[in-house]
Amino acid sequence: MSTARRTETLESLATQAGFEVEWADAHDEMRRVPNSTLAALLECAGLPCGSAAQLRQSAAALNAEQSARRLPPLITAEFDRVIALPVSAVRAGSHYRIDLESGEHIEGRFTAPKGASALLTPLSEPGYHTLTINDRQLTLAVAPPHCHTVADAWLAMHAGRASAPALWGVAAQLYGLRRKGDGGIGDYTALATLAVHSAKHGAQALAISPTHAMFSALPDHFSPYAPSSRLWLNVAHIDPAAMFGAQAAREASAAVDADAAWNELEALPLIDWKHAVPLKLQVLRALFERFDKEERASGSPRAAAFDAFCAQGGESLEDHARFEALHAVMLNSPDGARHGHDWRTWPVGLRDPRSADVAAFAAEHRHEVDFHRFLQWLAADGLTRAQQDAREAGMSVGLIADLAVGCDGAGSHAWSQPQDMLPRVSVGAPPDLFNQAGQSWGLTTFSPRALRNNGFRAFIAMLRAAFAHAGGVRIDHILGLRRLWLVPEGESAKHGAYLRYPFEDLLRLIALESWRHRAIVIGEDLGTVPPGLRERLASHALYGIRVLWFEREGRAFLAPRSWDTRGMATTSTHDLPTVAGWWRGLDIDWRNRIGQTLPRKDGRDPVEVEHAGRAADRAALWQALQQSGYAPRDAAKAVPDSALPDSTLPDSAPVEGALGYVASSASPLMMCPLEDLLALANQPNLPGSIDEHPNWRQRLPLAVDVLYADPAFAARVETVVRAREAATATAAAAATANAADDSSEPGVQAAPPTGPTP
Repeated sequence: MSTARRTETLESLATQAGFEVEWADAHDEMRRVPNSTLAALLECAGLPCGSAAQLRQSAAALNAEQSARRLPPLITAEFDRVIALPVSAVRAGSHYRIDLESGEHIEGRFTAPKGASALLTPLSEPGYHTLTINDRQLTLAVAPPHCHTVADAWLAMHAGRASAPALWGVAAQLYGLRRKGDGGIGDYTALATLAVHSAKHGAQALAISPTHAMFSALPDHFSPYAPSSRLWLNVAHIDPAAMFGAQAAREASAAVDADAAWNELEALPLIDWKHAVPLKLQVLRALFERFDKEERASGSPRAAAFDAFCAQGGESLEDHARFEALHAVMLNSPDGARHGHDWRTWPVGLRDPRSADVAAFAAEHRHEVDFHRFLQWLAADGLTRAQQDAREAGMSVGLIADLAVGCDGAGSHAWSQPQDMLPRVSVGAPPDLFNQAGQSWGLTTFSPRALRNNGFRAFIAMLRAAFAHAGGVRIDHILGLRRLWLVPEGESAKHGAYLRYPFEDLLRLIALESWRHRAIVIGEDLGTVPPGLRERLASHALYGIRVLWFEREGRAFLAPRSWDTRGMATTSTHDLPTVAGWWRGLDIDWRNRIGQTLPRKDGRDPVEVEHAGRAADRAALWQALQQSGYAPRDAAKAVPDSALPDSTLPDSAPVEGALGYVASSASPLMMCPLEDLLALANQPNLPGSIDEHPNWRQRLPLAVDVLYADPAFAARVETVVRAREAATATAAAAATANAADDSSEPGVQAAPPTGPTP
């Protein structure tokens, strides 16, 4: 095959598989993906292309999967809209039956002309329904009109109210929460305490960092956004006393001589993951040994609850527990330093979770496998209690879980479900103005081919795990629902390509699971957003995120009333500077310290240029705060817009003013990062750094039970509460004015609410 012909065929196969062979860079110039990259990614997608014969075979496989005559195992549809089946997949005259989740059924016959799509009548019942055509069955996943909304959540707890007020909540890094007796890591008990105290002061939501399962045997891998599995929970956040009581926890700690080290770790300003996790696991193991010997042997109510949990977790829980046990053994093997961490380098018989070797290992190490199931039981109980406490204290939403964009390819999720994952690739981002080398995050994710071919089972299972213990879910990098930048393993991040995902299907499944769980959905839509994406998300009531630093027109900050009502408002996120850090320019200094500052073509010092720009930004923010009433107006009144010299600005950051400014926005939900409520300078994570910045290690300076007693903290909360009350009044006045305008026009009436009630 000639080089030109091979390129043409390779491009055709890549395009058919969903890869974009061309992409627009940060300067809006078109770039072509090299053949070598396309070939490597196609191999990872299970489409060999090393020869002409392989190209033909891979193309034939794709053609068969995408055939118009093939009915997939699951079809998504929207509430009350006609459902079109693939062209030629159904013959005219074929009988069909739809068994609805409610127990009712619909029967009919297809009458579509030859060559046209077979159409099913619209369904007005959201859910997973079974469609039978002759002897074939598939699932119809019918999405509701929209996700569960903030207003839905509030009105469900306040029956009889006509509308929801402007709500607010708190955003917390779970690991950083502090309470007496936590052993140096924030836990689910601290989370419950924070939820209750926050609810008492009017907070309706508590957003937290990801609680995904990590590697118990590898505690120095602690980024919550690089989990081992998105199906199970982080056991490092377990409170040993939560299930069995303080006395049992003390006895377990004494049994392993952990008291002194426990107290030392608890007093540290930063988390010592390497020592804190193993110590907590020792205490939890002592609790397990006692539970196994006394309660499981006697069949206590707690033992029955554990057995029920294991039965419900089924194969997925067993797989994760087996992986955890195997991982520890492999790390401690003679060549563990070279091969222990990554299951893809284990002996062949241990790489397949369904192999006889893995079954034999599980039988031989049954006690150890059960220990890891026990840990998941305690973690699930702790997180469930935190959500229950939040709701019982008055939160209408409660916990908002965080769903990471991917998982570690060397982890439990990829080991137990390799058929659903993309092997030997890393999710990342192409080169841009801030990262000229691009980004490779070392994470893998689902294969779009596998999603379609397997009825989206892996995606649905992941969503259900995220919604299981929460009143809302934040989806990290939601732009990935449409396409993801993938980099072949071992390649530079700039040598990647975009892979398209079945956006509409994924969006409908999210809406359906949101509706079923009565939980809101927030999508992290920051960065370069494709045209129309935010509008499509909004059509499903899937909220975006609006951050103070980005809500601007040029240098000027947008007035709060101009903020997008389709987004959650916040001062900052875990990847961005706090208000205090931004005001001081700490993020600029940090980026320079770790080598992220790029030289300038004009020869000027890039750090000085950035600080000069930040000075102008400070002036613009100060002016915006003055205009909105969140900063005194007596400073430099005669100075032109956005030109206030630093000498006229306060030395300390106007944190309280910034919080009030964002809280007065038109957004339905405003979230306050604890770092800003405490006026902390350091951000939780500095993207692009590993050891240089204390990412994911910073602990709060105050315990959760005394946060709201701190005068400065309480004053900032009060400012937020007053600002949200003002935003509610403003919205009500606007609604009244609009209603008056509408009523002056004959024949105009308010549309009745539509859609099902869960």
